[in-house]
Amino acid sequence: MPAVTVPDTLVLPRILAATAETALRPVTGVTEAPAGFEGEGFPVHRAFAGVAMEELDPFIHMDQMGEVEYAPGEPKGTPWHPHRGFETVTYMIDGTFQHQDSIGGGGLITNGSTQWMTAGSGILHIERPPEQLIASGGLFHGIQLWVNLPASLKMTDPRYQDLEAGDSELLTSPDGGALVRVIAGDVAGHRGPGSTHTPISLVHATVQPGAELVLPWPADYNALVYVLSGRGTIGQPARPIHSGQLAVHGRGDAITLRADTTQEARHPALDVLVLGGRPIREPVATHGPFVMNTRAELIQAFEDYEAGRLGTVPADHIGHA
Repeated sequence: MPAVTVPDTLVLPRILAATAETALRPVTGVTEAPAGFEGEGFPVHRAFAGVAMEELDPFIHMDQMGEVEYAPGEPKGTPWHPHRGFETVTYMIDGTFQHQDSIGGGGLITNGSTQWMTAGSGILHIERPPEQLIASGGLFHGIQLWVNLPASLKMTDPRYQDLEAGDSELLTSPDGGALVRVIAGDVAGHRGPGSTHTPISLVHATVQPGAELVLPWPADYNALVYVLSGRGTIGQPARPIHSGQLAVHGRGDAITLRADTTQEARHPALDVLVLGGRPIREPVATHGPFVMNTRAELIQAFEDYEAGRLGTVPADHIGHA
């Protein structure tokens, strides 16, 4: 799991140690992500399955894509499709995805880079492995997250952000036992590169065997931790957690987790995605590629898409419409 790494975490800025006054967040629930398929048939784990929407708010949906080792000719992606009313975040850990959309955004997303697409009033896009990866096969592992937009921003202009792997803010724990990659939001006084309409924080942390991470977290944000790989404990008091599980937290000032001293050979550390945001607390109506506030708005979104008002596939498009 390369993403972004450094040879020596001790040279990185350190997160201040927790104090006796730090309110550690308890874990209110742990769920297991079921396996499924997305797009043209690539394997995913549905990270938010079984979790109440009010506990996820402002997030809507998250898939762990892979981790899968493709043979030549096997890599798959998605066809051209529409979105309206939210933002999609695609974070690649291993492998390469190619993105293109109807407003001119696009490029390769690879090893630690992120594409942040605001669908807003409407956009068409495609994500697929590049031809070279389809021909050769290889490792594929990433995350796609859907971030809701409030009613006042549902029809904002679409935009695209290309966040390179080296753009993430890198931090470490007081003893250097954890590598913390801040992709978006403010964490321990350090801001990630992602510009978000909805206030959120998004972190990818790697915790070495036996090490502990206490991560300050805004008190007005919810807090979710999804285990990409490895085993450990989370919350206060500590609860066991392993690959493919999501921990939902209660109120507090910080998230705490510890990696087990023994890990699998393939995944020698505990890798987690930590995410949270300020809840929007508005009605949510979602169907397929649209996230709105009412059923009438969903119907309008489908009508606008069928009428071609959500954009057109560029003449130099990749894949097939």
